Amino acid sequence: MKDATKSSPLSTAAQYILLALASEDLHGYGILQEIARQTQGAYRIGPGTLYDNLKKLMDAKLVIDAPRTSRNKDDDRRFYRLTPAGRVVLSAEVERLQSIVQQAQLRLRERKPRNV
Repeated sequence: MKDATKSSPLSTAAQYILLALASEDLHGYGILQEIARQTQGAYRIGPGTLYDNLKKLMDAKLVIDAPRTSRNKDDDRRFYRLTPAGRVVLSAEVERLQSIVQQAQLRLRERKPRNV
C-alpha cells in the first residue's frame, strides 16, 4: 500500500482481523475467537473469509507470519502478526471511521424540519 491514509476503506472482516492482531500474534482460530470477543458475538466470520482476507492482507504486507521464536516450539499452528504498515493502515481506518461517526452525529443533531 503506497499511502495508508489514501488507501481504499478496508472490508469489515479485514478491519476486525487487523484489530485482533493489534495486541498480539494469533493463529487463525485465535483470530476468530478474538473477533467474537471484541464484538460480543455480534460479528462472526467463517474460516473461508478469514483465510481469504489473511492472504490479501499478507499480499499487501499488512500481516506476516509471526516468527516461531515468539511462541512454544511444539506449537505447529501458523501464527500471524500485524506489521508496522498494517498498524498504520489500521490507524488510518480508525480515523476514517471516527470522521464518519462525527459527521453522522453532527448531521443528526442539525436535522431541520421541512416546510410542507
